[in-house]
Amino acid sequence: MSAVLSTAPAASVDAVSHFTARLTFEADVSDVHADLHAAVEGLIVVDSRSEESWNQGHIPGAVHLPTDQIADRALGLIRTDAMVVTYCWGPGCNGATRAALAFARLGYRVKEMIGGYEYWVREGFTVQTATGLLAQPVNPLTAPVSAVDCGC
Repeated sequence: MSAVLSTAPAASVDAVSHFTARLTFEADVSDVHADLHAAVEGLIVVDSRSEESWNQGHIPGAVHLPTDQIADRALGLIRTDAMVVTYCWGPGCNGATRAALAFARLGYRVKEMIGGYEYWVREGFTVQTATGLLAQPVNPLTAPVSAVDCGC
């Protein structure tokens, strides 16, 4: 018996709905990086981690707004017509999901950056630290070493 087919695949119409929905709610680090680089109007990236985590390193240009402060501070910091993208540590953390939910409850358009800070760093993108801008070498398990993007 096939492990893959032990549960029948969805009908194509259902698959279209499912995958469209995922792309409606999520963005990957490469797409966020490209939009930040292109200075897409109205895009605000929010780091929902703690102060200690933020100080360790964060995406340049991100707004620091820990999840537990979003309800009280977001409306004073971020335009309500902004397209908000939240991130936290990485795929093992649901902090960006909780932050996205908090923004959605306030009426913002919001997506979660899948992969989080971990994959931002692993893909070799620049981070801001107390000592300046830094970039790690690209991890070949997460992104091509000699290309701008994965081409997907």
